[in-house]
This record gives sequence, structure tokens and C-alpha cells, in this order.
Amino acid sequence: MTPIERYSAFFASLTSDFSDESFYAVFATDAVFEDPFQKVNGRQSIIGVFRHMYTTLNNPHFEILESMGNTKSGYIRWTFIYNDERFDGVSHVLFDTHEHVISHIDYWDAGSNVYEKIPLLGSLLRLIKSKIKAS
Repeated sequence: MTPIERYSAFFASLTSDFSDESFYAVFATDAVFEDPFQKVNGRQSIIGVFRHMYTTLNNPHFEILESMGNTKSGYIRWTFIYNDERFDGVSHVLFDTHEHVISHIDYWDAGSNVYEKIPLLGSLLRLIKSKIKAS
């Protein structure tokens, strides 16, 4: 199994009762995690991001659609599912020489997947999108 395949399997099997040790086996001590809402440094901070996700969202989980990469880096295309919501994204992942994750950056549309669902703000954002999109 390649590093990106192992890492994809880790995310696909992640549940709310994960152990810190499972993250120790995957992430380097000084790893970086970034998504549209935050950038954190260090394995303990990354664990905190995922603990927060499981305490604030109902049944969050990832479906891995595909992954590709080599021993240094890779990409994972996924669907994130929680409550009755789902959205797609891509993660770019870098590995150290021991195949631990040193960088994980998520790319997904926070506007349509989060901000547009806020009542007043969502209406304003949808109006702006309709004005700037090509005919």
C-alpha cells in the first residue's frame, strides 16, 4: 500500500471514538493541517480539530472517492457527510521520509457549502454569485 492509500483508509475509517494514538501513527509531530476555516500546527492541534468536528456535527464521516500519489505527496478526492449535508473536496497531502503526514491542506467551497446556508448571508451571497457568473 502507498502512503496515500494508507492515509485515505485512515480517513475513511475515522469515527468519533478515535484514539490519539491513531493520529500519532499517521501524523508527524509538527504536521500542518489547513482548511477554509483554520490552519493549525502540530499533531495535538490537528487532533483538536477532529475532536471538535465530532462534538459539533452529527455523524460526520468521509467517503473516499479516489486517491493518487507517491511516497512524497498525494491527493485525495472525498465527500464529507454530516447531518443531511454532503459536499466534495480535495486534500493535498505531503509525507516525510517515514511516510508520516507533514502537511494536509483541504480545498472545498466554503461559500456554497457553509456560508450560503446562513439565512441572510446566504441570500446575499447567492445574489452576488448570480450577478458575477457568465451568462
